[in-house]
Amino acid sequence: MVKTFQLKNNIDVVLEDNPHVRTISLGIWIKNGSVDEDESNNGISHFVEHMLFKGTLKRTTKDIAEEMSEVGGRINAFTGKEYMCYYAHVLNDHFDVALDVLSDMICNPKIDAEDIEKEKKVIMEELSMYEDSPEDVVNDGLKNAIWPDHPIGYNIIGTADNIKSFSADTIREYLAEHYIGQQIVISVVGHLEKTEVILAKLEESFKSIQKGELKRRTRKVTYNRVFENYDKDIEQAHLCMAFPTIPYDSEDIYKLAIINTLIGGGLNSRLFQRIREDRGMAYSIYSFTENYQHGGLFVIYAATTPAQLNEVVGYILEELDKIIETGFNSKELASTKEQIKSNLIIGLESMNARMSSYGKSKLILNRIKSQDLIIKKINAVTMKGLTEFLIKMLKYSEMSIAITGPKADIDIEGIKKRWKDLE
Repeated sequence: MVKTFQLKNNIDVVLEDNPHVRTISLGIWIKNGSVDEDESNNGISHFVEHMLFKGTLKRTTKDIAEEMSEVGGRINAFTGKEYMCYYAHVLNDHFDVALDVLSDMICNPKIDAEDIEKEKKVIMEELSMYEDSPEDVVNDGLKNAIWPDHPIGYNIIGTADNIKSFSADTIREYLAEHYIGQQIVISVVGHLEKTEVILAKLEESFKSIQKGELKRRTRKVTYNRVFENYDKDIEQAHLCMAFPTIPYDSEDIYKLAIINTLIGGGLNSRLFQRIREDRGMAYSIYSFTENYQHGGLFVIYAATTPAQLNEVVGYILEELDKIIETGFNSKELASTKEQIKSNLIIGLESMNARMSSYGKSKLILNRIKSQDLIIKKINAVTMKGLTEFLIKMLKYSEMSIAITGPKADIDIEGIKKRWKDLE
């Protein structure tokens, strides 16, 4: 049973005891990401994540790694656009070690000037790796063009100039402003001690975190229909076709999940079968969704040889036309529901997945979506409701396109004409 609590400094806590396992997953979720930045400090959330692994007032970087290694535990973190998470997975006997290490990193980071200069080099290398990934370039480039005046379109890593500019003072100021009780959820799942014991340990470990002032993200996201092309000397052409869609708290999120799975979410999806399997026109083709507080995207991605990219675009549009005209059949809908439910249930057999699901849900929705509720919502999707949502979302007049590849070998004008004709 999932239980929620709140510490004295307004940190929310989610606990689920699973006595039949022998592990614990602990996650510290923070409502902070690149959406909280501006042009002058874009990348600082990600930089802060790196710096928290560079040592504390009582631990070096090596100490953090060794203490977790000595108990066979795993520790890591990630930064997203609207939230970030520091997490550890250990045997339940070693929960105290994981808690002490993670809380020390968050509450007592050293933020040393020499370490900052070293980490700048590491993150610049990460930025170079990103720029060498055409899949990332086309996807992030598209989002930046669609949302040019909103931080939701920023690259999470940031810009080279910003990375080079960060100092100990700017990082400490950012931590003080954003790492506050109002913005934090602690999620603990696994073989737990008594609830009161866990809560007492969390209260003690995070007592130095200030309540702070709740920050509300009220700025709306305005979608812009765009056509972007990034010239890159590579072997393949990479394509993203995007449609605006719903925020993450919409009741239509389950319809979107079903549509995404049917169109390009797996080996049995329409696009994979028609374009890769039937025609052999692309090695990689799939769809995905990104949902945020104030909006989202449904994106189709494909990678193919530059000379046949225009043809691939045509086949994608042809398949979307069929879907818009005739929808899906009852067998497809039923099997997709079962696929999504199976993925959910199997995935949540992992303590780490459960910790992530509860922590993220509490942080961004302020409620926990139970497994039974999600299954009920999926089962409730009807063909009529799915079709209505599909037609509403797949509007060519709002479709954006981004392409990365060798411009000289791609029929850019032909693809752009197709796109303009759909306005």
